[in-house]
Amino acid sequence: MSTNPDHSELQNGSPDPSAAVPPTQAPDLQKPDPSDTDGQPPDAEISEGEISRELSDADSGVAQSHQDVVSDSKVVDNTEGNRTFTMRELLNELKNGDATVNDGGESGTPQSQQNSELHIEQNNAAMELINSVTGLDEEGRSRQRILTFAARRYATALERNPEDYDALYNWALVLQESADNLSPESSSPSKDALLEEACKKYEEATRLCPTLNDAYYNWAIAISDRAKMRGRTKEAEEFWKQATKNYEKAVQLNWNSPQALNNWGLALQELSAIVPAREKQTIVKTAIGKFRAAIQLQFDFHRAIYNLGTVLYGLAEDISRTGGYVTAKEVSPDELYSQSAIYIAAAHALKPNYSVYSSALKLVRSMLPLPYLKVGYLTAPPVGNPVAPHNDWKSSQFVLNHEGLQQISKAEQRYSSLSLSSRSVDSPTSITVIRVYVADIVSVSACADLTLPPGAGLCIDTTHGPVFLVAESWESLDGWLDAIRLVYTIFARAKSDVLAGIIIA
Repeated sequence: MSTNPDHSELQNGSPDPSAAVPPTQAPDLQKPDPSDTDGQPPDAEISEGEISRELSDADSGVAQSHQDVVSDSKVVDNTEGNRTFTMRELLNELKNGDATVNDGGESGTPQSQQNSELHIEQNNAAMELINSVTGLDEEGRSRQRILTFAARRYATALERNPEDYDALYNWALVLQESADNLSPESSSPSKDALLEEACKKYEEATRLCPTLNDAYYNWAIAISDRAKMRGRTKEAEEFWKQATKNYEKAVQLNWNSPQALNNWGLALQELSAIVPAREKQTIVKTAIGKFRAAIQLQFDFHRAIYNLGTVLYGLAEDISRTGGYVTAKEVSPDELYSQSAIYIAAAHALKPNYSVYSSALKLVRSMLPLPYLKVGYLTAPPVGNPVAPHNDWKSSQFVLNHEGLQQISKAEQRYSSLSLSSRSVDSPTSITVIRVYVADIVSVSACADLTLPPGAGLCIDTTHGPVFLVAESWESLDGWLDAIRLVYTIFARAKSDVLAGIIIA
């Protein structure tokens, strides 16, 4: 545990603040309103010293009120034309009588015909589960009637062709949605039974079509939901491991999916809370890599940005408690706290109305190197001479804020609280330094160039030409890359004033 009183222990906010939580078990994750885009999500009761871990978006508009790891884009495959569309679209089309299902026009193989009776028996069991579901209200009941209608059509398709993987996948999704539509007062069927049946159908669909990446993705979500019901048990551990494997398979089949990477990171984060202590940090560092990969695919993916901040905060807490920081090459807890604050501040700047982000920012803002977002050392060439001999490159302090990146000379350090724009190169206390204004940035990337001194190369391409710097380590470079990209993304989204309010208010 950190000695700094501001470094309070990270906890997960509960979707139900009134629910009792055993002392040895962290509360559930706090999830904002999945249908919200820019508005205010439901307020979460987050006490001082508590950060709620964010969940992935449910942009399809399908409520996921009791899961932590949820789909950003649960999709359904339309077997005519191979179009993918959301469950909301499926419900609308079914309601209007326009949805199509493979009617089994193909008779299937002889083996599939022999297995037809077995499939009918399995289908009947699944239909019994769905028929027993009641919605929470009239809207929920209406929704469930549509889901039941869809299930019957998929069952009919499978009776005629048991190898119709599209029907299997879509029926699995209907089962999964029915589980979300289950009334808390309902004792039969259980949510777990519906999810288990959905998992079986996802498994069969992927057996028939191993490249069905959406099935692996939603299958992982269903497994994660089952894991959450089992707390911190060995059975839950096995479920989380299976979920991570399915997310991995989904990413392998569709690498350009920041939502899958984000959910994969969340599953790893949950797994790290169950495994033995000797395995925890390795899994946490893997989760960090998944969140960072998600952000690299979508720079304004605020949920992954926030999740990365919380996992770094948790790692800092663990290292502080266990004393795992032993060498100068490892990142110190204080540096991890500072990195955590950068990501949480960026998430808040992108979505200032999210109360979850606002509450977390109150906890970590003091961990920022105010009045800057990031301060650190980079090796730089003499100003105006980017191809100078390696011996002329010097390590110096750089600061990053909402306006951009600037080198700080020793003579200027006592003026370091000033903004980039307020400094004058004609000031008697100033010397010529490297400045990169955020409005001039074109791209930011790592680079390996033999003309650079040894180390982790950083290239900031600007409208005035490239700026080359060298970070102290590759880990340090990741931090600089993310921070500069986030500042630029916030500027591009016209939210720089929010970030300025965070760091200089």
